Amino acid sequence: MNNGFIPPHGHYQELLSYKKSAIVYSATVKFCERFISTKDRTYDQMVQAARSGKQNIIEGSKASGTSKETEIKLTNVARASLEELLEDYKDYIKNRKEVIWDKDSKEALYVRKLAYTKDESYENTYEQFIETRSGVVCANIILCLIHQCNYLLDQQIRRLEEDFIKNGGLRERMYQARKNYRDNTLPLQETSDNKENNEKEEKPSPQNDNNNNEKKDRWA
Repeated sequence: MNNGFIPPHGHYQELLSYKKSAIVYSATVKFCERFISTKDRTYDQMVQAARSGKQNIIEGSKASGTSKETEIKLTNVARASLEELLEDYKDYIKNRKEVIWDKDSKEALYVRKLAYTKDESYENTYEQFIETRSGVVCANIILCLIHQCNYLLDQQIRRLEEDFIKNGGLRERMYQARKNYRDNTLPLQETSDNKENNEKEEKPSPQNDNNNNEKKDRWA
């Protein structure tokens, strides 16, 4: 049990949003290698947007122990980066006069179902499609993945906001930890001090003993 004011943090590998963002990043790198010229500025922009989505989730999780504000901010940055990437894939499809899959289309539903496969990852689940299908099909697959990741981030941001409202941030935890320490420690100290004072009051001093003996001698 952690009784300190810095809670457990940094376990970003367990976040569903991170796992999905890692898939989006790997898929985007391969997509750009296959379909975007390295001379095109879009190449770097798409890879960097995908990387920003993943890395800001990591940084936000690492910062959560000492700053909930920073965690919320970086998670929002991750969300914004993936939204930018989403538009790049939409532009890729539109510029080729092709169709973006409807969320309820059989293709989109198939991709959505892949999220529930065992040990979902880019290598285990999506690599076979991203490395063999056409550019438009790959773009639509990655669009589905980004939508899933954005949904997870929206849920994560909402939970972070609710947690901050209920429990506050580092300052509140530091104050509460200090208050708990004082409440649990000071009463014990005061009880110990009072006991020592009482013992001093009850114990007669050597001077008083001498005075009492002199009085006895006078009346002997």
